[in-house]
Amino acid sequence: MNIKQILTIAITITTLSSCAQKLYFKKEVSHAEAQTDLMIQEIPKADNKNGTLVTPRTLEGGNLKLVASKDWTSGFFPGELWYLYELTKNDKWKQEAIKYSAFIEQEKFNDKTHDMGFKVYCSFGNAYRLTKNENDKNVIILAAKTLSTRFSPKVGAIRSWDHNDDKWDYPVIIDNMLNLELLFEATKLTGDSSFYKIAVSHANTTMKNHFRSDYSTYHVIDYNPETGLVEHKQTHQGYSDASAWARGQAWALYGYTMCYRETKDPKYLAQAKNVASFIFNNKNMPADLIPYWDFDVPNIQNEPRDASAAAVIASALFELSTYTKTNDYLPKASKILKNLSTNYNFKNGEGKGFILNYSTGSKPSNSEVNVPLSYADYYYLESLIRANKLKNNKSLFN
Repeated sequence: MNIKQILTIAITITTLSSCAQKLYFKKEVSHAEAQTDLMIQEIPKADNKNGTLVTPRTLEGGNLKLVASKDWTSGFFPGELWYLYELTKNDKWKQEAIKYSAFIEQEKFNDKTHDMGFKVYCSFGNAYRLTKNENDKNVIILAAKTLSTRFSPKVGAIRSWDHNDDKWDYPVIIDNMLNLELLFEATKLTGDSSFYKIAVSHANTTMKNHFRSDYSTYHVIDYNPETGLVEHKQTHQGYSDASAWARGQAWALYGYTMCYRETKDPKYLAQAKNVASFIFNNKNMPADLIPYWDFDVPNIQNEPRDASAAAVIASALFELSTYTKTNDYLPKASKILKNLSTNYNFKNGEGKGFILNYSTGSKPSNSEVNVPLSYADYYYLESLIRANKLKNNKSLFN
């Protein structure tokens, strides 16, 4: 076989691979659209207490469970709709996204929660990115101001929960890293650096106190609000205080990757890479890269997986792959995305319109185990968008 023949075969294989990827992407987007169409049909049929429940969260006993705007998951479904609009440019999804985002706009003033990023940035943040609507911009800024009121200079971090005062004095959870993106955006929109400084302080405090020497993370750190000192290192949703809760690792990976994007501080990139190393070098990471709900739970082979953690990890890896050339982050992200799309998804017409199945919310309380979750679908669609942009040599953030 001569050089010309070898080159011809190589070009043919590359072309076929590219075509297969395009077909794969089109199939997954079409599936997401079909399922979301079903979800929109199912929402009016769901149990809705006095009409106060606004977005879907999960299935409970096979029935669609809706939540109020104050629920930490309320912004994910509007965010999914914005992502479908971005993927398809179909105005139908834009109109639905506007409708469902409006249901939770009041959360911009809710100072009883740290979940502003999840609720407001996943919905109105994507809305503003795609439409540059001034109202969406104002919602982001007001939400950031509200979130900032939960920051303690003494602790150096944003308080997470207000409940369980008998259990915690000033709890900060690893999940809270995802809410920092809202603050970074608010500084870009206003020029007010106070939001940026709060986000950096929180990221630094979390880096200092949340991580063990192997870069696994505690779920909850409880601080003394008067001294700022650590009182307890615990879990709430993981197997034990000393274990590595899978979605906690995912939040950490995503959070520090995002912090590097916003600050270009190399210590955040190093932290993200170290967390990724813990995840993928862990002896209990399955071959398909869809983690069990906790990396350290006994008899792990009999435990449920967490597709939501996998979706967050995949999305973070797609971004992380753009910050360093000597890695296998992109192949791993692609593998996770493919496995979610083929082995952890609902077939068309099933699951009341959810896209992914087999997520685990809180195994210790036997809540939302082996069920769909709205945030799994959100980060799955975000992963699809990021994969497609990278394939087409486009910026992830335009």
